[in-house]
Amino acid sequence: MTDNQSNAIEKQPKNNPSQNTQVPNKDVAVQKSTQSGVSTSSTSSQANGKAAEPQIKKVDIAIAGVTYPIFCPVHEQEELLSAVSYINNYALDLKRDAPSLSQESILVLCCLNLYEKIHANQRSDEDRLQKDKQSQALLNKIMKDAHSIL
Repeated sequence: MTDNQSNAIEKQPKNNPSQNTQVPNKDVAVQKSTQSGVSTSSTSSQANGKAAEPQIKKVDIAIAGVTYPIFCPVHEQEELLSAVSYINNYALDLKRDAPSLSQESILVLCCLNLYEKIHANQRSDEDRLQKDKQSQALLNKIMKDAHSIL
């Protein structure tokens, strides 16, 4: 998930139609809309005789009722939409539990909580790796001892 076309993500209220973005003359834009309410634009660069760059899509995502235009490579769109679904549900849960929080506060809490989950998973992975190494060392010792007895 990248934002190659823009340095900042623009907030758009949910009930406002998405704003048209300027696409350089060498790019081709194709508007699409899906049943999930996520709208996308495809852009591909075509230079004289050169191979086209990876295709980029503008995807309008909604998190806790606010729409954000995101530019991502076509091959990452499915992962982006999966992430948006997870984060949106998480943000809506936070909003339901604390309805007076601003959108910014909800997103900050969402980021902090998700970081905590990622960090806990990394620690779990490290612990599992350490246990695997200990198990392998114990197995090697048992095999060595068994060979010395035989």
